[in-house]
Amino acid sequence: MQRDIKKELESYQEEKVVLSAHHESKFQDKLFTELHQEKPKKNTFSWLSIAASIVLLVSISLQFYTNSNIEKDPKIETKEITLGTISPEFNTIETYYTNSINLEISQLDLSDENKDLVDGYLLKIAELTKEYKSLTKELNTKGVNDATIDALIRNLQLRLQLLQRLKKQLKQLKNLNTKQNETQII
Repeated sequence: MQRDIKKELESYQEEKVVLSAHHESKFQDKLFTELHQEKPKKNTFSWLSIAASIVLLVSISLQFYTNSNIEKDPKIETKEITLGTISPEFNTIETYYTNSINLEISQLDLSDENKDLVDGYLLKIAELTKEYKSLTKELNTKGVNDATIDALIRNLQLRLQLLQRLKKQLKQLKNLNTKQNETQII
């Protein structure tokens, strides 16, 4: 096949083409008209972009309209009143008792022997905690009054006293167990 192409190329003679005198100017005119010809725009998605713009503007205006015209609920803006928010003295009292309660709970020695005793006390403390929360709700609904404040402080004191009593009983139980173990060994 290589020989066939070579033979064909040897026998090939170029044709002499004669160009007209104005062929260059005709070519430039055609080129200029094609390059500067305005192409028709495709309007297939133009209606879709217009609709998307309208939807965007409507949604933004509704967002601003609803945010500016909603009257704010005064209940939402008011903070929840607790014993600590009434005054700095009450804040000190509440902080002292809650920290003391948490400290007493963290220092409890739990074992299988005293599990029932601890569970009983913790149930009472849980009930007092629920009562404390209901008293706080009452403070928010009825307003600040001396009876509610006294009840909140007594609740905190009672929880701390229960934990101290539990700690004392656990210590007595531990001493009793160690004495029994010593007598059994002897």
